[in-house]
Amino acid sequence: MKSRLILCSALWVTTTWLAAAQQPAKPAAPPPTAPVQEPPKIDPGYVYEPAGRRDPFVSLVGRGTETKPGTPRPSGLGGLLIGEVNVKGVLRDKSGFIAMLQGPDNKTYNVRVGDKLLDGSVKAITHEQVIFSQDVNDPLSLVKQRDVPKPVRQPEGRG
Repeated sequence: MKSRLILCSALWVTTTWLAAAQQPAKPAAPPPTAPVQEPPKIDPGYVYEPAGRRDPFVSLVGRGTETKPGTPRPSGLGGLLIGEVNVKGVLRDKSGFIAMLQGPDNKTYNVRVGDKLLDGSVKAITHEQVIFSQDVNDPLSLVKQRDVPKPVRQPEGRG
């Protein structure tokens, strides 16, 4: 009796499956088409107002004190960057301190407070160091100048 019940169930499942497989498939409905949107019109009189925010069109790559390639530098002290000079020594005379700076060209330059370099100026000179005021060319920075102290170079073998 049990085997007859299993046989009938199997026959019923098979015929139902075959009947479903023989029915033709319904064609798929085409996907609905979205309406074409036109790009927004730009007002020709539009002006960007930063209101304290950074300009999104200024590149964040290459920020800082680098000079643009291809621009010729002035000759002498005015063509040197603060990062390129080394303090070789400090002298004192009647008018105050004089610093001796060595550039990448191995020339020595005598500077006083107020002398200009390419990216800043000499702010102060003491017997131990020279303090430069460097211009900051970073569009994200709120500070437009920073102090860069450079100590007098120690002779080889000391320290």
